[in-house]
Amino acid sequence: MRGRLPWSSNATFLVDVTLERRTALAVYKPQRGERPLWDFPRGLHRREAAAYHLAEALGWGLVPPTVVRDGPYGPGSVQLFVEADPEEHYFTLRERPEHRAALVRICAFDLLANNADRKGGHCLLGRDGRVWAIDNGLCFHVDPKLRTVIWDFAGDPVPAAVRDAARRLGAARRLPPAIAELLEPPEREALLARAAALGALRRFPEDPTGMRYPWPLV
Repeated sequence: MRGRLPWSSNATFLVDVTLERRTALAVYKPQRGERPLWDFPRGLHRREAAAYHLAEALGWGLVPPTVVRDGPYGPGSVQLFVEADPEEHYFTLRERPEHRAALVRICAFDLLANNADRKGGHCLLGRDGRVWAIDNGLCFHVDPKLRTVIWDFAGDPVPAAVRDAARRLGAARRLPPAIAELLEPPEREALLARAAALGALRRFPEDPTGMRYPWPLV
């Protein structure tokens, strides 16, 4: 274990992970280090992993590979560390046309996952030029919890490819096992319902209240 990452509300550590003879950096978030929340149960690491599997099931590749493992401080999520430009975040990326498609998919992903905490700094520009969505622990609540900085696409058409991916997931009536085993039955049902709704959505929703933003924004 390399050490603790600063500025995180929950205990977050930079660690080395090894598979056979290959070693890489990863981010380890143990359940033991979670700050209690009134509206989410303990075990946010499971939601981190479920978010990865959801992105993979959609074919969008937005979330770095994430697994649940028993680490030095007990069970937690372990996510591949993204080598990213620290000066880049959602508010810088949104101005560049080459990143629009990825940001639109993150917007749709957050609607589907019911992300309650999409800050600008949770969108990373990797050294490989890809845009990654990290910090997905506050997802999959059964109640409407969407809080996000990504409102720039409100009223814009939802791309057909995005609707098709969501429609396929919703039409399956059963989540892939990798997702289902990480969520409670009501959360699974709510996710499938949101997938069906997104599959039928023609335009991205607007926030008439102006209140569905996280804090801080970055």
